[in-house]
Amino acid sequence: MKKIAFGKTGYQVSRLGFGGAPIGYLKTDQDRISQILNLLLDRGMNLIDTASNYPGSEISIGKAVGHRRDEFILVSKCGPALADLPGKAWSEDLILATVDRSLRNAKTDHLDVMLLHSCNLETLQKGEAIGALVKARDAGKIRFIGYSGDNEAAAYAVSLPDVAALETSVNIADQINLKIVMPKAIENNVGVLAKRPIANAAWKEMDKQEGLYQNYAKVYHDRLREMKLNPADLGFIGPADEAWPELALRFTLSQPGVHCAIIGTTKPKNAEANIRCAEMGPLSDAVVRKIKTACSAADPHGKWAGQT
Repeated sequence: MKKIAFGKTGYQVSRLGFGGAPIGYLKTDQDRISQILNLLLDRGMNLIDTASNYPGSEISIGKAVGHRRDEFILVSKCGPALADLPGKAWSEDLILATVDRSLRNAKTDHLDVMLLHSCNLETLQKGEAIGALVKARDAGKIRFIGYSGDNEAAAYAVSLPDVAALETSVNIADQINLKIVMPKAIENNVGVLAKRPIANAAWKEMDKQEGLYQNYAKVYHDRLREMKLNPADLGFIGPADEAWPELALRFTLSQPGVHCAIIGTTKPKNAEANIRCAEMGPLSDAVVRKIKTACSAADPHGKWAGQT
C-alpha cells in the first residue's frame, strides 16, 4: 500500500488507516478483530486509530497486534471524562491519567499520536488540555500531539505549534473543512487523518444503516440527496453498493493535505474492499470538481458544518 509523509511527524503513513470505534461499540469477537487487523497490516496498512472512550477498543487492538507494535502508527484520543479515572473532562489530571490508561490497555510503552477528542474552541484556548499532552510528550509517553474535531476549533488547533496531527471530517457530504481547516493544516505541515471518509454510507436508505452511525448517517443522507449525485453520471458503472464506496473513498483521498483516510469495519470482506478502493488512487480533477460543485449548489451559503 502506498505511503506518504505524514506532515511534520517524520512518519510515512499508508493512505488507508483503520478506525477502532466499531470493534468497540459493536462488541466484536476478538478473533474477528485479530483477523481484520492482521490482514490490514499484512497488506501494508500502518495506522490504527482508537480512543480511550471506545469500549474495549484499545484493549482489543493490543491483544490483536501488540506483538506487531513496530509495524504501525498507533493513534488514540483523550479528554472526555471516564468513570474509572479521576479528574474533570479536559483537565490535566484526567488527560495524564488517560494517557497512562491507554498505554496499559494497548500494551505499549508509547502512543505515536494522542489527540484531544473533539473539545470545543474555548477549551482549546484555555491551554490546559494541550499543556497536559505536552507533559506526556516530554515524558516520552506520546510522540506527537494532535486534535480530533472540525470547524473553527480544528482551524485553531492546527495553528498551535505543538499540534502535529489532525483528525477531521472530509467526505463527499462533509466538505466545509476543505475550505476553513485544510489550508491552515497544509500551511503548518500538520498530518491529516480524514474521518468518516465514506460518509457513513450515506447512499443507503436509513433502515439499512447500523445503529452506531444512524445520527451521522441521517445528516449525510439528507445532504447527499440534496446534492443529487449519481455515480453513473461520474463514470462509475456497476452496482451501487460497489460504485458508491469507491467514489466516496477516492474523493476523500483526492483532497490536498489529506494523508490517510480512516475506516472502521467489523467485516474482513469490507477491509479487503477498502484496500482495493484506496489502491485505485485519486479521482480525476474533473470528477472532483463535479462533486464539489454539487455540494456548493446544494449548500450555497456554507451552512453545512463539519460533523464533530
